[in-house]
Order: sequence, then C-alpha cells, then structure tokens
Amino acid sequence: MNKHILIADDDAHIREVISFALQKAGMQVTLAEDGRQALQQFSAQPADLIVLDINMPEFDGLEVCRELRKTSDVPILFLSSRDDEIDRILGLEIGGDDYVTKPFSPRELVARINVILKRIHAAPKPVIETTGLYHGKLSIQVDQHAASWNGRTINLTATEFAMLLLLIRHPNRVFSRDTILNSAYSNNVYVSDRTIDSHIRHIRRKLNDAGCDTAIETVHGVGYKLASCL
Repeated sequence: MNKHILIADDDAHIREVISFALQKAGMQVTLAEDGRQALQQFSAQPADLIVLDINMPEFDGLEVCRELRKTSDVPILFLSSRDDEIDRILGLEIGGDDYVTKPFSPRELVARINVILKRIHAAPKPVIETTGLYHGKLSIQVDQHAASWNGRTINLTATEFAMLLLLIRHPNRVFSRDTILNSAYSNNVYVSDRTIDSHIRHIRRKLNDAGCDTAIETVHGVGYKLASCL
C-alpha cells in the first residue's frame, strides 16, 4: 500500500514541488495551506507522515505539532525558511522526527521521509501482555492500551504509553534517557534527549490532570523512575 503523506505549507509552489516529488516516488499526497486545514485534513484522513511548515497562518507548525501530539505519534518532518538552531531544537523537542531548512532538494526530502517510514516499519512489535500492571493508584491494561490513575482515564500517545509501561514494569529502577529512547523509539536516529524530556513532561502533565502530581521522579544525572508512593 502506498504511503499517505500530508503536506502543510502556505506556499503553493512549495506544496506543488513536494507533491510532485512524493507522487513520483509512489506516495499518496494530501495538501493543506495552513495549520488549521492541516489538523482538519489529518482528522478526516490520518496520514503516515506529515511534512509541516513552521511558519504558517491559522496555527503555525509548532502549534499544529503540539495539538497532534495530544493524541497521535504520526511522524512529522518540519520545514522552515529560518536556519535557526532554537527553532530546530524546539521543533524536535515537542515531537518532531526531522527538520529541513528551505531551500531544500526535493530528492533529499524524499530520502529523509523514506528513512523515517522505513524506521517505523522496521521497528519490532512489542510483546503484548494480557494482565494489568499496577503501582499504587496507577493502572495500565496493556492489552487494552489503557492507563488510568485512581480510576481516571489518562489519554496517552503510543510513545508516552510505551515510556510509562517501561517505568511501571520496573517501578524501583532508574532508567537512563538512552534506555527509555530505545524502548519507545527503536532505531529512531533522530530522537534526542530533549525529546525524551519533552515526552516525560507531557506524561507528567496528563497524570497531574488526572490528580497525580508526583508520578515520575527525576534522578539528576541519571534519568527517571516511577515515584515510590502513588
């Protein structure tokens, strides 16, 4: 089956160039001219990957990424006309998979997209457990891909779920960022420590929204562990 790519950019010429290159590579393409339209398009027809311009009207690319990451781990490749390291770090920290600065080579863009898609396709399937895992009021039902705290549902993305699952399986162990990365992102060459930290912040925020404000402890210089008392 051909991969479906959503291209979101307010420049019609850029959309046309990328669309032509991806269709030539055998991929299906959907176009969006601003951030709001990108979210609407993805909601109507989820894509395998999103090419997302950072500077767009009606929600910029970073806002779109933040919104998508509440419910989806769809790979995102950012585009920007600014070669700015702060933008690059921020984009990857909030959940981007790669970053390309304009002007760019369409051939290189297609190659980067293929690398991301192959990495995801090659990732080993997780071992499915059929029993629930519990730590205090925190509960994870692996076969249902569900998490809750004190009976309150916690809506996690697939990556966030994998990270919390790793922690609850070994509640007394401190995990390094590399270990967490390897567990949640098998073979993902683009993920940085900042991305792991960002995901942990998202998990903490969602747990806090459910009433748990001390779920994950930071062990400075080492990594993260599940709090002793929940």
